[in-house]
Amino acid sequence: MKRALITGIKGQDGFSLAELLLEKGYEVHGIKRHASLFSYERADVSYQAGCLNNVSFNLHYADLTDAATLTRLMQEIQPDEIYNLGAVSYMSAPFETPEYTVEVNNLCTLRILEAVCATNLVNSVRIYQAAAPQTSNALQRQAESKPKSQHTSFPYITTKLSCSQLIAKYRAANGLYACNGSLFNYEIPRRGETTLIHKIIQGSVRIALGLQGTLYLDSLEARHDWGYSQDYAEAIWRVLQQETPEDYVIATAVMTTVREFVRLTFAELGVDLVFQGDDAGEVGYVATCHNHDFALMPGQTVVAIDSAYYRAHTVEPSLAEASKSRRQLGWKPRHNLHLLVQEMVQHDLRLFSRQTSLIKSSQQALLQPN
Repeated sequence: MKRALITGIKGQDGFSLAELLLEKGYEVHGIKRHASLFSYERADVSYQAGCLNNVSFNLHYADLTDAATLTRLMQEIQPDEIYNLGAVSYMSAPFETPEYTVEVNNLCTLRILEAVCATNLVNSVRIYQAAAPQTSNALQRQAESKPKSQHTSFPYITTKLSCSQLIAKYRAANGLYACNGSLFNYEIPRRGETTLIHKIIQGSVRIALGLQGTLYLDSLEARHDWGYSQDYAEAIWRVLQQETPEDYVIATAVMTTVREFVRLTFAELGVDLVFQGDDAGEVGYVATCHNHDFALMPGQTVVAIDSAYYRAHTVEPSLAEASKSRRQLGWKPRHNLHLLVQEMVQHDLRLFSRQTSLIKSSQQALLQPN
């Protein structure tokens, strides 16, 4: 039985990867911090229902920057594969806590590499390092991607680029089987409202159920490459199954505007939207509501730009060139954007419908005479 060690086990990619490896018969060891900077209660529920009930799953609490602890865990676990997914990545966190971001993201990678060397695992272990999509040009300068900005003014991107360089140096100098994987945006329904895609999905569902009035966004013109987390977990695993270690870009290579994603989300709810206006004055309103369970009226504004956060000039999006991963890994996404939207909308519709029922029950109870 192969043994895998995953850092960042509570993240959506860590959870999806753990599920996949358990299905493949791995013994999975996950590392999480005693106190996370951010909360993922929704992921915890899934753990209780899945991974934690699997006898092949082991959870370890450790400081990712503690060299002694990581070395001890390497010695005890003797992993065949290490997936370093742990990082401070929530959008505002790197700016609010830059020193902490550098400490966790950079030192964690360095400590893992040194722990592997210290425990004589260099010739037996394979390491996957989660890189940021903005670093893919540096990783594949000679290969596929068109030149694009490194956006090194962002603390998160700066640290991830540094980690990618560490992996490349240890691979060359120590003969480590170590790979960088640059993954573009990916999602699962279980994740909390910490990303744009979940803000849109949850906001749209809440509006349809009468729990929210308007969905405010900072841009409708921005374009993104969105994929499905479980598809990407398969790609991550395949990276470490190759004969030689290389770096890869994992993406759908399909760009979608925020406007189109909002349109798809409401369409899944049975609501046709029409957008009108330009720039910060653009709004989306209901053209037709085909679902009679929703109290949405034609002409009702449900999407608007928050002028306080409007971004007229967003960072130019990068179209991922992921042909190498398709060619060498034999990987391609199984879920298209429509399937992703469908699953996420139905998940949140069930979640918020229960909340609505509880609210109505409570209101009725308060109106009952004593």
